[in-house]
Amino acid sequence: MATLTQSHITHATDPSGSPKMGVSLSPFKFTAALTFGLFLLAFTPRVQSNETLVYSIIGSALVLSVWQIFQILAARQSAQAFGFKIVLRQQHYIQMMVQFSVYMYWGYFWRPVYDHLLLLAAQVLFAFSFDMLLAWSRKRDYTLGFGPIPIIFSTNLFMWFRDDWFYLQFLMIAVGFMGKEYVRWHRDGRNVHIFNPSAFALGIFSLLLIATNTTSITWGQEIASTLTLAPNIYTFLFLIGLVVMYFFSITLVAGMAAITLFCFSTLYSFGAGVPYFVDSDIPAAVFLGLHLLVTDPSTSPRTPFGKLLFGMLYGIGVFVLYTLLDMVSAPTFYDKLLCVPVLNLSVMLIDRMVRSIDSEATLNLWKSAWFGGRGNLAHMSVWILVFGLMSVIGKTDGKHTGDSVPFWRQACANGVANSCERLVQLQSTYCSDNSGWACNELGILYRSGAVVTKDETRASAYFSKSCELKFQSGCLNLLSEDRFVSADPRPLDLRLLLREGSRNLLKWPEADLYARACEHDWAFACNKS
Repeated sequence: MATLTQSHITHATDPSGSPKMGVSLSPFKFTAALTFGLFLLAFTPRVQSNETLVYSIIGSALVLSVWQIFQILAARQSAQAFGFKIVLRQQHYIQMMVQFSVYMYWGYFWRPVYDHLLLLAAQVLFAFSFDMLLAWSRKRDYTLGFGPIPIIFSTNLFMWFRDDWFYLQFLMIAVGFMGKEYVRWHRDGRNVHIFNPSAFALGIFSLLLIATNTTSITWGQEIASTLTLAPNIYTFLFLIGLVVMYFFSITLVAGMAAITLFCFSTLYSFGAGVPYFVDSDIPAAVFLGLHLLVTDPSTSPRTPFGKLLFGMLYGIGVFVLYTLLDMVSAPTFYDKLLCVPVLNLSVMLIDRMVRSIDSEATLNLWKSAWFGGRGNLAHMSVWILVFGLMSVIGKTDGKHTGDSVPFWRQACANGVANSCERLVQLQSTYCSDNSGWACNELGILYRSGAVVTKDETRASAYFSKSCELKFQSGCLNLLSEDRFVSADPRPLDLRLLLREGSRNLLKWPEADLYARACEHDWAFACNKS
């Protein structure tokens, strides 16, 4: 932590008890500059492309301006103003750089991320102004550093609202910072915030979106599924995760969460004969969450054994929530978000339990004297070996059993539990990616009613989209309500169906494409490779 400067403003009263005049309001110049910068962003081409987006940014700037005016009037009335001190904490700027690297790598393969960067900047400006004004409203100086940036970056790695609803993004940020300011407890003799600010806001808004069935107004589903468009995303997240692990000793949290999820997923696959998650043992978005969301050092246990329990509980929580969300027909990507606030609430209980069993003395593995005081490096070494093993056996990047659509079709035909639902889920994803073949197959499923509830309206909609995508069978099925014409995927469809957690295979020669299709159990392709 580095303290660069300090601006602390205190104003006394004269001997008669009347407040002195001429209160310095110079700190408000900084918030005014931030607010003006936010206002100017409303006139950029990216923001001007959507009227609601313009109003959202101008409206948030006006709210901040009114708040500043109120604070100025209050300062003059009380003859007391508050300033800020500049403190740069390693925890904040390292997290910020690691998170930004995710945006850069992911956005290179999914363009909407780069298109969102300007809106990310708008949120950062809003966050600094809001957080500073909130501190002054609470009658205290503000600690100015990089703190708001990792909160904004973390929030947007998992959810952001579409342009027509972007004002809710500013509201979500405000909720996160208010939770940090108001929802607090005494821990180890200090008054600290209970919840990870980004996880607090994400958790509340996730519940609201599920309750109102309005997930479609966000990019949440796309964010969760498009991470895998970046090649070797698991290896990339693993490598940047090592940076966070080294500096902040969160290896036991992230590593144990991953190991727990991998073990539960593997056990389920052995028992049920199909993967628990559709196309991975640990979804990429969950892998991101266990590195950069649940690991906040301020809201997690500090003892080694406590961290281990915390990580294990996160893995169990994600595993259970995935099923519960699926049971209530809610988007399953919320699994990694909803359990973090609950875990934050459990920290005091975990701390008490660890102290009650005296883990340092009872469990020799966690003695601080071991490894010459470098226990975290030993934990990192174990995690590197575990991830290496997972990679060697094909459980991270590369081909996965659940990548194969024929596998799910056969499992569904054999009546394997949950396989038909997973088939519909997978084909819906590919149809959303504009695979004419997948849209036609979904139309057949809804027309026949054998796997899902019969719905001719939805069937016609899928056939219509398939036909628009120039898939001939979809056009034929659209012409008559008693047709069930199917056909093999075209090369264009295969480029989507065979991506194996990487970018679409747009430049692959057809011979290579058919060879990969054969590996994925597409029998028709084996004679063409």
